[in-house]
Amino acid sequence: MEEAFLHFLWKYRLFSGPLKSAAGEHIFIENPGTHNQNAGPDFLTAKVRIDGTLWAGNVEIHVSASDWKKHHHDKDKNYQNIILHVVYNDDEDIGLNAPTLNINQNIDIAMYDRYKNLVNNKNWVPCEMLACHVDHFIWEQWKNRLTIEKLEKKYQDIDVLLKKYRNSWEETFYVTLARNFGLNVNSAPFELLAKSLPLNVLSRHKNNLLQIEALLFGQAGFLDQPLKDAYPKTLKSEYDHLKNKWKLQPIDVNLWRFLRLRPANFPHIRIAQFAQLIYKSTSLFTYIREATQLGDISNLLIVKSSPYWNDHYRFDRKTQSSPKFLGQTAIHLILINTVIPFLFAYAKKTGLEKMKDRSLEFLTEIPSEKNHIIKHWNAMGIDSPSAFHSQALIYLKKNYCVPKKCLHCPIGKKILS
Repeated sequence: MEEAFLHFLWKYRLFSGPLKSAAGEHIFIENPGTHNQNAGPDFLTAKVRIDGTLWAGNVEIHVSASDWKKHHHDKDKNYQNIILHVVYNDDEDIGLNAPTLNINQNIDIAMYDRYKNLVNNKNWVPCEMLACHVDHFIWEQWKNRLTIEKLEKKYQDIDVLLKKYRNSWEETFYVTLARNFGLNVNSAPFELLAKSLPLNVLSRHKNNLLQIEALLFGQAGFLDQPLKDAYPKTLKSEYDHLKNKWKLQPIDVNLWRFLRLRPANFPHIRIAQFAQLIYKSTSLFTYIREATQLGDISNLLIVKSSPYWNDHYRFDRKTQSSPKFLGQTAIHLILINTVIPFLFAYAKKTGLEKMKDRSLEFLTEIPSEKNHIIKHWNAMGIDSPSAFHSQALIYLKKNYCVPKKCLHCPIGKKILS
């Protein structure tokens, strides 16, 4: 028997038959209380009727009664207000003033077997063979909650960065946007690049694209090498002057990754496109915050690298000519991973409910992501008509299915019960 399963039974009151304490008292669960995920009793502020008398307080659950002492609860003041000790195996009289409820005879063994089969199988997700049979309405409600949960988590990350930058939304947005311009492979060096080059420095050169490019390529470390073409030589000349003026220190060029990247996603191209975005838009987050249509924000992100990059993917290496636009898929990922979380975070921070609703509506307007996770869910019969759904399914896979938190998932709960 596992304690997590006992928590699940208590939380949803899934016991069979009447409940009686070890002393024969009749027990009825009025309210199981709040499931405590931190230190202290398992369920807080529960309401339990014991022989007709209503008790309010905390409930502790163990597989065996002896676990009380093994976990040193007898010496912890946080456990002094226990109104009920729930156990599967009442193996020891621990001298507790509160009643002990032995639930050994009140558990549906078939349900426990289903739980063990669920968490012990080797499927892509534990419920792979059963998920499609769960009612569509339950799935939709769960996906709604998952998307909000993911945005709440991103809000916490944004809030940490916001405090670091003294509540500057523009600077915080700039650093986060840079990270997502690097995609997964180069997200870390792109973030370091932005942190090494304060937005107020770039703002001083907002009307000069060449200087913006020089600052970005120079801080990325790409100008600290022998260069042949006129364009990169000009960038280096500009950067050497600006580096001394602003006392800048470039990041390690060896941090950038090229292996298994499509040339269109090479760091040089991404940096050139990022430079164009900085050049064409001042107070970027302010513009996004005030936009009421997703199309306006999407159009802002349609950027093309400067002419040199039409026939280059790296400095001094000429290739077949083609304009280097930021692709639609990349734009969608930036909207999903930067723009919408920031709108949600700003709305939450300022209490603007309409903006929060707008951020969620924007997610429904973006096509579903098409990656291996979404393809697998779709093959299981779980649909994903928009990014609102794909974000939920990605979060579900990583945060519930991989750690096998089936007891915390409505789909798992439905399958078990």
